[in-house]
Amino acid sequence: MKLTRRQSLHLMGTAFAAPFLSRAALAQSWPSKPIRAIVPVGAGSTIDIISRIVFEQLSQQLGQPIIMENRPGAGGTIGGAAVARAEPDGYTFLVNSSQHSATPAFYPNATYDTARDLAAVAALGSSPNVMVASPAKGFKTLRDLVTAAKAKSGGFAHGTPGVGSAAHLSAERFRLSAGFEGVHVPFRGMPEALTEVMTERLDFACSSIAPALPLIRDGKLVALAVTTPQRTPALPDVPTTLEAGYANSDYTFWTGMLLPAKTPREIVERLHQETTKALRAPGVPEKLAQQGIDPMPIAPAAFDAQIKTEIDNIIALVKAAGIKLN
Repeated sequence: MKLTRRQSLHLMGTAFAAPFLSRAALAQSWPSKPIRAIVPVGAGSTIDIISRIVFEQLSQQLGQPIIMENRPGAGGTIGGAAVARAEPDGYTFLVNSSQHSATPAFYPNATYDTARDLAAVAALGSSPNVMVASPAKGFKTLRDLVTAAKAKSGGFAHGTPGVGSAAHLSAERFRLSAGFEGVHVPFRGMPEALTEVMTERLDFACSSIAPALPLIRDGKLVALAVTTPQRTPALPDVPTTLEAGYANSDYTFWTGMLLPAKTPREIVERLHQETTKALRAPGVPEKLAQQGIDPMPIAPAAFDAQIKTEIDNIIALVKAAGIKLN
């Protein structure tokens, strides 16, 4: 049967539109089975705690369970690689922190490209790192710490959960801004490092806020500054490092979700919208605030751009600070 010109154009238009219609239909039907959330750090970490708070609500909205799978090791690259290689169908996503942006600097031989192989979805929140010392040190301000650090032969010792961690990078960024020598002492986790600060075996730490907050409130540590550009509601009387007069010393620790880069954008956008809704659901902001987490609303494209900027900044920081790579 010979088709008219109008019929031919209609069929061509239908064929052209079919992939777009199928992708839209896929986003509407997604999810139809349980979802895996790969967490590249151990259970009980800040990332793990935040994720469980948000995903309980998100799972209810999506009508499917979100199964959290902890895959720690190699600076988060074990979990990151698992998601980068996963089927891009929206059923496997990564939950990571700003340490994600440090991967190219510290793991240049990782089996995936941080910016190219993973697409940002949503930020679950940000939290400041807080500069802490033992009250016995007698520091009343951040400038007191810097003055003592410059006077100490051999450098001021600070503890972190490991090379390339957010605590490590924020401490080094501040140290370069303030202009004093430092000695980095890595531990298995931040609680161990904070114990050494309390006993004065370490001079200070630039800790994630969750493990430090109870110790600050109990008077076992003194909070001298936070590293975010703005003060945090968790410690409203504590100034930022920028307020204290140290330019380019800020460092934001975020927790966010990423999907394999080839995931249909319709699914990326739907997951972003549902996550944003979950973050605003009754009770969720209060639970996050108790952990010292501040809201960080950001669109997927802007989040991708932020990560790319952070990658460049961290590579430059590693070179400037002379940090040894793994």
